[in-house]
Amino acid sequence: MKSEPERPAYRIENDHALIEIRLHTVRQLFHTLDPAPFHEKDLDDNAADYLEQACHEAGRRRKVRLVVHLPAEEAPSESSQTLAEAIHNFFAHRERQLGNDIARLMRYGTASLTIGLIFLIACLALRQTLDAHPIFVDQSIIDEGLLILGWVAMWRPIEVLLYDWWPIARRRAVMHRLAAIPVEVRTS
Repeated sequence: MKSEPERPAYRIENDHALIEIRLHTVRQLFHTLDPAPFHEKDLDDNAADYLEQACHEAGRRRKVRLVVHLPAEEAPSESSQTLAEAIHNFFAHRERQLGNDIARLMRYGTASLTIGLIFLIACLALRQTLDAHPIFVDQSIIDEGLLILGWVAMWRPIEVLLYDWWPIARRRAVMHRLAAIPVEVRTS
């Protein structure tokens, strides 16, 4: 059975995947209660999630461009002129936050690893001490238990340092792309 070629999820124009949004006003993209100046406002959570997901779906290798469709009377407004700056500021801030999250996770992983290593060394030392001065006739259960307990204490720190930061780094890369995405306003 012949499969059909995969079609891109987004329209392609000039080698860019277009992430398109249709709005009545630019303010629809932003939190209405945010008192910050327009170019520093937070994006609405749904809008930010949509842009993040769309950028992710477009693929890492494909260039992306955000096209905002506005009514003709809204397009020349000051808010539409500073729209790109506001979007870039928002995602640059998110990128910095995720960088801080990775650094915090690495500090936690390093501290946990230090504690885990100390605990492992203590378990191994206790194991050797008990081997040198047996208390029970068959000490293999305590011997193996201490060895397993010491290595189990290392599980979480190793997981943090080897694996837990990957999803954050991938999300940070998407934020980096969105912090520099070309933004085009088109009238509808």
